[in-house]
Amino acid sequence: MTATLNACPAPAKLNLFLHVTGRRADGYHLLQSAFQLIDRCDSLDFAVRADSRIVRTNDIPGVPAESDLVVRAAHLLRQTAGRPELGASITVEKRLPMGGGLGGGSSDAATTLLVLNHLWQTGFRRQELMDIGLKLGADVPFFLFGRNAFAEGVGEALSPLETANCWYVVIEPGVSVPTAIIFSSSELTRDTKVVRITDFPDATNQIASNFGRNDLEMVATRHFPQIAEAIDWLGKFGKARMTGSGACVFCAFDHEQQADEVLKQLPSRWNGWKAKAMQEHPLAHLLQS
Repeated sequence: MTATLNACPAPAKLNLFLHVTGRRADGYHLLQSAFQLIDRCDSLDFAVRADSRIVRTNDIPGVPAESDLVVRAAHLLRQTAGRPELGASITVEKRLPMGGGLGGGSSDAATTLLVLNHLWQTGFRRQELMDIGLKLGADVPFFLFGRNAFAEGVGEALSPLETANCWYVVIEPGVSVPTAIIFSSSELTRDTKVVRITDFPDATNQIASNFGRNDLEMVATRHFPQIAEAIDWLGKFGKARMTGSGACVFCAFDHEQQADEVLKQLPSRWNGWKAKAMQEHPLAHLLQS
């Protein structure tokens, strides 16, 4: 095999809200959230190898190849398929910050499963890939679901959600938040009332971003005051909140020009950018339902 696929996108996600509603006996937290895909992406190149090796071809600071979710995803897909002869070279171009709550590592893993399932012709369907992805992390199934979603359980129980075609300003406060610090905190609220998808306002209206809250935000801002500063600053222009377990902060706008005006005023100590909402994963065409 000499098949290749280059510049494969791994999009970021935003949590429009994130409620912690309980905790399972195994320690995993029960969540409710609305996952929003945006057009800010990492980019991955794939080439099938004939020597049965799985190789990440580039260095990523702080991420050894053997522990990279991308490499682990490729090994798990090959193992699940029972095809030890399969190999691949993978190059990962990172644009999404690590520890930013944007799901970058999970998205990279999902893109790896999608693309190698196609190149290796392993034939797994969407739900099967989601089941494989869940073994790698709770956010991975969402990126294999193929579109925006209302999420429950540990994040794996997904229902389709149509959202607003709006623009987001995202600020990187310059810190990386270890998820374990947030979820292990005694300050974390774990009993938010369960909502139904019908309680969520018409998500095609940008005002849906005002719904609920991010239960992890209070803990994250106490540990990392830079996040609180970014929320306060961006909050001058609309409803600003943290995504995921942090650290990135976002605010929705109806028009791209509004996002541009906010970014012109962004303090130089932060990295900030705009992104457009997407309804579908850009690789959804590779999914077999």
